[in-house]
Amino acid sequence: MAVTLLNNDPFRDARHDMVERQLRRRGLTDDRVLAVMEHVERHCFVPTGHRRLAYEDCALPIGLEQSISQPYMVAAMTQALELASTSRVLEIGTGSGYQTAVLAELSARVFTIERLAHLSHEAQAVLASLNCSNVEFRVGDGSKGWQNEAPFDAIMVTAAAPHVPPALLDQLADGACLVIPVGGPPDQDLLQIRRDGECFQERFITRCRFVPLIEDKEE
Repeated sequence: MAVTLLNNDPFRDARHDMVERQLRRRGLTDDRVLAVMEHVERHCFVPTGHRRLAYEDCALPIGLEQSISQPYMVAAMTQALELASTSRVLEIGTGSGYQTAVLAELSARVFTIERLAHLSHEAQAVLASLNCSNVEFRVGDGSKGWQNEAPFDAIMVTAAAPHVPPALLDQLADGACLVIPVGGPPDQDLLQIRRDGECFQERFITRCRFVPLIEDKEE
């Protein structure tokens, strides 16, 4: 689903430079992902006071002790999902909605879960303003996944988990990838986990730093 760009975009050159300097030079090679990163307007998902920094090589605060991820991390995680245009994707941690928009451009449908209702509603508003219509939203505990829409062709977790939530492994389609930061704080290992029947193969991607994934306590 193509996100509609704003007219007279003053950040077009900054996005191009971001892709060339921050992504290609660090070894990212998926042409579809790189094209979408140059297309989606990150500044629309950044608080007004930080928009001049929207295409810098850093994460930025979005309120409620949450952040919008560094562009490189968004692209690296997206590339590791190995998406097809027909993919149905589960995203855990909607946040600003920027990663959601990138996933929506590359796949058929995105199901995104956010614990904080305020962030979910803000992300919905921004994505609606950009005519992004292939996203379903839910507020709740993302560690439990979205069982009634499973299995998923890809799952991305944008918060750090002390362990891989079993529900997400269960909801992963055979042959599909889960990308998740595991460990910490303060730092984690970003892992790609591919399902092969009842076996799961892990691949280390890079070290990273994410806010924690908060799971509801079982009664």
